[in-house]
Amino acid sequence: MRMKTKAYGEIDVDERQRVSFPAGILGFEKFSEYVLLDARQKPFFYLQSMDAPDLAFILIDPFLFRPDYAVDVSDEVLSEIGIKGSDDAVVLAIVTAPGDGSPITANLMGPLVIGKTSRRGVQAVLSDSRWRVKHDVMAELAASGK
Repeated sequence: MRMKTKAYGEIDVDERQRVSFPAGILGFEKFSEYVLLDARQKPFFYLQSMDAPDLAFILIDPFLFRPDYAVDVSDEVLSEIGIKGSDDAVVLAIVTAPGDGSPITANLMGPLVIGKTSRRGVQAVLSDSRWRVKHDVMAELAASGK
């Protein structure tokens, strides 16, 4: 299918890239249909809204810079989005890349959990005090030796 994107203009996307967030994403609840795209800059991804071409989130796999990261989501919530086990889940963190040269940060308190098979997702809100809304990605990559 053809769609307009914030990062790449108009492109063809495969139906398998489509991800539905039935409850939306915090602050963007009215937008529930997205496509997951590889970013040109690895290791990032784009979560592009299908309803609003100017709405896209930059994402990263949080385990790349925090191997100790843990996501505690209830079985009920996982079942609602069609996840049957941990091997069927993809966890991604929303990235903030300020234009003023400030550090690139990732939100580890509110990760996105997506079912590989169902292609449905939810934004979890974690209560673990180790995880904050702004983790400096580059500093933590350097600290982890990557």
